[in-house]
Amino acid sequence: MDLDDYDLVTKKPLKALVAEQKTKNKKKKRLIQDDPLAGVSNESKTIVITATKAEQAFKSKQEKIAEKRILKKAQKTHKQRVEEFNKHLDSLSEHYDIPKVSWTK
Repeated sequence: MDLDDYDLVTKKPLKALVAEQKTKNKKKKRLIQDDPLAGVSNESKTIVITATKAEQAFKSKQEKIAEKRILKKAQKTHKQRVEEFNKHLDSLSEHYDIPKVSWTK
């Protein structure tokens, strides 16, 4: 195999694909020219977004709920949870029977 066999291969993109790319580039150029703040530095563009009253109320309510949930879970020890779970298993019929959980290994 000589390199002469590959000399005839064209390395250019297909013409149909090139035509599609040209329209995209024109659109990008137009958007850049229409932007009035394009020449302004980033320092003067800083925008502070504050949450609305509803968003602040929602966030505070979620924090309170999470705090209550943590306190509720912290009240019981692991041993108490295991005993409660075993009581629940005892109340079920034998159809759902699984071995009791031990709090010691």
